[in-house]
Amino acid sequence: MKAVVYTDYGPPDVLHVEERDKPATGRNEILIRNYAASVNYGDLTARNFKSITASEFNMPGLLWYPAKLSFGLSKPRNPILGSEFAGIVEEVGADVKLFKPGDKVFGYRGQKMGTYAEYICVSENSSIALMPSKISFEVACAIPYGALMAMNHLKKVNIEHGSKVLVNGASGAIGSAAVQLAKSYGAEITGVCGSVRMEFVKALGADLVIDYTKEDFTKRGETYDVIYDILGRSSFSKCKNSLNPGGRYLLASFKMKQLYEMLRTLNANKKVICALAVDKSEDLGIIKNLVEEGKLKTIIDKIFPMEQAAEAHRYAEEGNNKSNVVIEFNRT
Repeated sequence: MKAVVYTDYGPPDVLHVEERDKPATGRNEILIRNYAASVNYGDLTARNFKSITASEFNMPGLLWYPAKLSFGLSKPRNPILGSEFAGIVEEVGADVKLFKPGDKVFGYRGQKMGTYAEYICVSENSSIALMPSKISFEVACAIPYGALMAMNHLKKVNIEHGSKVLVNGASGAIGSAAVQLAKSYGAEITGVCGSVRMEFVKALGADLVIDYTKEDFTKRGETYDVIYDILGRSSFSKCKNSLNPGGRYLLASFKMKQLYEMLRTLNANKKVICALAVDKSEDLGIIKNLVEEGKLKTIIDKIFPMEQAAEAHRYAEEGNNKSNVVIEFNRT
């Protein structure tokens, strides 16, 4: 099979196509003929992880060195990037009960990665589900990561009909899913993003979109029940006055400082919540249903063939994309 690989850390040009062995299927595993994989923030970070410092790492510094060991200190341990996929089941192991050859599926592999390839092999119990009906492989592959993370994070706060929710970083994979999920709960949504992606966030259903390059949302005088900060670009001290009584400052990315703030505000009226997400196959089934009900969608900006994976990464890294970037496989 062909796969997009990188044997050294570095800029997008380290990505290239190579022939690799087709994976073998274990008793509880599924072999998938892969048709599409997204280019997400994690892929861009992993590709150049050698240069990521502890301060640039989006999680507590204590986890930085273990992450370095996991990814590989001087060279990548796993030469195939990609965490999301969409394709057709080609073969199932003897113990597989939930899927059969011919099923259209989509899923998320997390740090196991490996979806930049024509074939992938996954456990039946991993984050995999039947694809939503009436959408393409390219659209399906860009759904799982952001939706799984946002769904898990939003479970940690009490969003009700009429709640006011601000999503800081509303145009990324997690943020765009959060806008739609919170909207489906009946919340009033304010999205914060850059100029180039404002129309994208509006199209997702945000009631108001703020361009962070022109305006600081904390200085508007508006207050919210939940401020969901995806990349930790703000701070509790700046956002505290923008929270309603009983409000929650929810962080998808955080450092030790934010963990201390969470402990310090455990019994406070306004709380900091540092959220970790555990992806589950049953959650992906719920997400499938939301897509089919029209409550969750994704928009594709550009699709690249696997031979242009480096260009796909460069395009996404430069920040000119208005929405999702996808790499396609098995085009013939």
